[in-house]
Amino acid sequence: MPPLGRFAAVLALALAAPLAVLADFNAEPPNAADQSPAFAGQTRAPVMAQAMRLMRQPLVEDLRHPWGMALLPDGGLLITERPGQLRLYRDGGLSAPISGLPPVDARDQGGLLDVAIAPDFARTRQVWLSFSEPRGGGQNGTAVATGRLSPDGAALEEMRVIFRQQPGVESPLHFGSRLVFGPDGYLYVTTGERAIPPDVPVAQDLGNHLGKVLRLDPATGQAAPGNPLARTRSAQPEIWTWGHRNIQAAALDGQGRLWTVEHGPLGGDELNLLASGRNYGWPVISYGLDYGGGSIGQGITRQDGMEQPVYYWDPVIAPSGMVFYDGAMFPEWRGDALIGGLRAEALVRLRIQGDRVTGEQRLVPGIGRVRDVEIAADGALLVLIDDDPGQLVRLSRRGTVPD
Repeated sequence: MPPLGRFAAVLALALAAPLAVLADFNAEPPNAADQSPAFAGQTRAPVMAQAMRLMRQPLVEDLRHPWGMALLPDGGLLITERPGQLRLYRDGGLSAPISGLPPVDARDQGGLLDVAIAPDFARTRQVWLSFSEPRGGGQNGTAVATGRLSPDGAALEEMRVIFRQQPGVESPLHFGSRLVFGPDGYLYVTTGERAIPPDVPVAQDLGNHLGKVLRLDPATGQAAPGNPLARTRSAQPEIWTWGHRNIQAAALDGQGRLWTVEHGPLGGDELNLLASGRNYGWPVISYGLDYGGGSIGQGITRQDGMEQPVYYWDPVIAPSGMVFYDGAMFPEWRGDALIGGLRAEALVRLRIQGDRVTGEQRLVPGIGRVRDVEIAADGALLVLIDDDPGQLVRLSRRGTVPD
């Protein structure tokens, strides 16, 4: 398309896009009407008004349930598709599926999930993938593999599985699977509780990897030095935090602190600021209800020895994917968290001051099920829309058109 035609197409999408904030989403009644926050501002933060229109440009429109992405130093983008494909988007084109991947169990919520690259990728070309690994007999488990992307980007070489969640479970749900490199160089891996009913509190059992955040040596998959339970008998040494439901959003802030967002049940999605060796409560405490409308366990929201979420949503946004904005295009957003909303069908922006949420906004409402979000080199946002066909979409400030 000639430059003038491309500009007109992008401008038309921008003019058709809704305002960044519409009606007050806080007006929707909660599911757990009898519950109350533990402190002011823990839920339903003030809606941040913003009249700016975002330009919305589809870059790829024929993805199959895209789940995760990683931005490469040269501007390329690795994108996972849940059925088991990894693709490279570069210079406006999408590659054929990259070869060398391990087999996946792609039933329901399973499949090829997150992707991360080495901090020194430009030199090593090392890539990590999380996925639901078939174990036989109908069982599966969250696993992490690593390999080297070939110079032509067509294959993952020397691929090996370095971590396998224990035990295997006969469930196609709640794999967690976000991958984050910490400032210490170790790999943080989120897992889900595999949708095992709350009356079996697997996320509280330190003898398994379910409903945990794990801290691993990225080369070997073994427990990283200094993990809090390394000397605890019968505990899995990879555990860094526990008591989680299903974490599908995780990111470092500008101070290098790890934040996660986990799916609650009927209400009770949680934003947590993680600290080593802490218990985040599921399923003993929860802001939310069982899907049938009853209470979770004893229906309590706080207990000594268990951490309170920094923020929670009821009704849920169904979170997936997260970044802290540090780009140049939207300087007024710097330091804010941007979280994908599957049920919200929007990009959820949180203003965070210290360790408290002071404002919330829903960007591009109606865009679809936002599965992941990245920041492009120029500060624009790249979002994955989870569908079949799914999309990679660029969101930018009006008046900025890519070359």
